[in-house]
Amino acid sequence: MLSKTNNLNSIIKSFASLFLLMFSFALQAQEIIPDEVKETKKVDSVLPNASRKIDGVAAVVGDYIVLDSDIDKSYLELQARGVDISTFTRCQIFGKLLEDKLYAHHAVQDSLEVSDAEIRSRIDQQLDAFLQQTGGSMDDLLKFYHKDSEKALKEEMFEINKTTALASQMQNKIIEDVEVTPEEVRQFFNKIPVEERPRFGTELKVAQIVIQPKVSEEEKQKVIDRLKSIKADVEEKGISFRSQVVLYTDDKASVSKGGLYTLNRNRPRMVKEFRDVAFSMQEGEISEPFETEFGYHIIYLEKIRGQEYDVRHILLIPEVSNEAIVEAKDKLQDVRDRIV
Repeated sequence: MLSKTNNLNSIIKSFASLFLLMFSFALQAQEIIPDEVKETKKVDSVLPNASRKIDGVAAVVGDYIVLDSDIDKSYLELQARGVDISTFTRCQIFGKLLEDKLYAHHAVQDSLEVSDAEIRSRIDQQLDAFLQQTGGSMDDLLKFYHKDSEKALKEEMFEINKTTALASQMQNKIIEDVEVTPEEVRQFFNKIPVEERPRFGTELKVAQIVIQPKVSEEEKQKVIDRLKSIKADVEEKGISFRSQVVLYTDDKASVSKGGLYTLNRNRPRMVKEFRDVAFSMQEGEISEPFETEFGYHIIYLEKIRGQEYDVRHILLIPEVSNEAIVEAKDKLQDVRDRIV
């Protein structure tokens, strides 16, 4: 009996020891776990970069999609054309884009077509106009529209112009059979509140007769000789062509850029005489003096980049003598006397 009691006590002690050991381990685990959790949280707290919205779909019209960036681009294009964008809200721009897409969608449904060649020609004209107005290069234009290449820019412009052309055709088709009578116009106008009616200033139609004073041959030769002297100074004395531009050119539009213009063989810019000389030159060459409708020039071909030519030029305009001015005025006075 005593032996059984001792065995029982031994078993109880063993269980007690095991329990205490497990309890002790649990306590240690409780002390360790918070540290591990802290470490885990510390790692998790280093989150990856937050997601950022690149673009969004503002609307879908048939097969056409209007993106948020399309609205932003419309703002930029209006601003580039000198339009006061403060008079337009984002909602108005969005509405105009929706309207164009809707017209274009129905134009496709009605099998209306536009010529791809006509669209490409229009794109070339738009690019030429932009470059002439800004005096910039194709690189500047690509940066403005965030494009990597001229091809990518033209592809985007192609879709925009095609949509616009289809929309215009659809509008014309809708209104071609509509007849508006003068009475309907009068009624419509009278319904407009007086304070909202458009106001038109006085319009005048004028005609004019222009007589340009003639420049003497002596004055023309003086300008040609001066340009030849500038050319010789650059070629023989190593004087900077750009510094000569700043000192002598009469082209005030390009003087701040050192007389720099960028020409492209595929997109005619500048007058024909200027292009013909520029495209016949070698890199680093200075042309002989030549005449255009603006005066006399010399060109320095700075760099050729594929189809683009970076040129600097100096323009000198021959002076008109007082005698030539008086002669022109006398002719105009004689014409006036005969008319009156």
